Amino acid sequence: MIYLDHAATAPPSRTVLEAQWPYLTQVFANPSSAHGPGRAARAGLDAALAEIAGVLGCRPGEVVLTSGGTEADDLALLGVAAAAPRGRHVVTTAVEHPAVLETARALGAGALGEPFRVDEVGVDRDGVVDLAALAAVLTPATTVCSVMLANNEVGAVQPVREVAALCRAVGVPLHVDAVQAPGQLGVRLDDLGADLLSVSAHKLGGPRGAGALAVRGAVPLAPVIHGGGQQRGRRSGTVDVPAAVGTATALRLAEEGRAAGAPRLAALRDRLVAGVLDAVPGAVLTGPAVDARLADGSPARLPGHASFVFPGLGGEAVLLELEERGVVCSSGSACAADSDDASHVLLAMGLGDDAARTAVRLTLGPSTAPEEVDDVVRLLPEAVAAAGGAALLPA
Repeated sequence: MIYLDHAATAPPSRTVLEAQWPYLTQVFANPSSAHGPGRAARAGLDAALAEIAGVLGCRPGEVVLTSGGTEADDLALLGVAAAAPRGRHVVTTAVEHPAVLETARALGAGALGEPFRVDEVGVDRDGVVDLAALAAVLTPATTVCSVMLANNEVGAVQPVREVAALCRAVGVPLHVDAVQAPGQLGVRLDDLGADLLSVSAHKLGGPRGAGALAVRGAVPLAPVIHGGGQQRGRRSGTVDVPAAVGTATALRLAEEGRAAGAPRLAALRDRLVAGVLDAVPGAVLTGPAVDARLADGSPARLPGHASFVFPGLGGEAVLLELEERGVVCSSGSACAADSDDASHVLLAMGLGDDAARTAVRLTLGPSTAPEEVDDVVRLLPEAVAAAGGAALLPA
């Protein structure tokens, strides 16, 4: 099997599993308990929080452990909106993950009483947010702004530093969904200018159902889950120490490997993109070009991300034919895999409804080998032809 769906979930890391094992088998006590076993568990938890904080560039007390990226995104928006609802106004973009968009829309529908006004700012054809349009809707009364660091469907990297400057100018807290970024982009809060930042462990070889939200101490945050007051009252419930250790280890490994790993992924991605466009001339790369740069000169596309549409051909048909040939990939967000709707990201980028249903996403990871990329390029024309896309192939 050639696995090219790292954006959905990464293969489990043996190092992460080994780090978790003692807390699953020996140091298993409740970390809130005052006895010796509880204190041992608490020590493991404190070490994990310090490790997460070290990667994200915050204090351990500013880390809230969650059940994953979705809960972290929900807590960021709902928590700020409930704690400091000034203006009852949420600003986000049209290409965010559903965890952000649906939470913002829930606020717009009155999830916290009086409805919030929600502005979903548009993007250009590459999926990059329109900064002028964003600046036009931000006001000193805006409750919170949420802009992802990198898009899960097309790999577009957002100009988060510029977004942060716009937010700072009017005193608006900025939440950054960085779930796709660790190991490929830097995720330190100060470097990005973020006030809140979400990460998820399973994108990095860590456990499923584990993630974290970093929250600057000055940002008001009301809890969404109430109970025993764990995690300084911001997220009640017995803390899952093995999950915390797994999240911390996965994040640390991703950051340690980034300097060498990101350029390697970018080279493989470029090889894949060039090969696909040569082998299937009718395919269209979605998102920024592989050599595109943001205004600050940084890459505009995730190193390990390639995404295409195949006009006139169902994307799901291509996926099935690729899987028949041993290649596993996806059509976009795994969270939308059960939906028949066209991709909201591709629609926001200006693609038509039919084209937005033909997406194929190929995402690479540390385990991806050059030979696998070459095999995918060789097998893709066969899959496209079998799916009925002969018109997309060379004459």
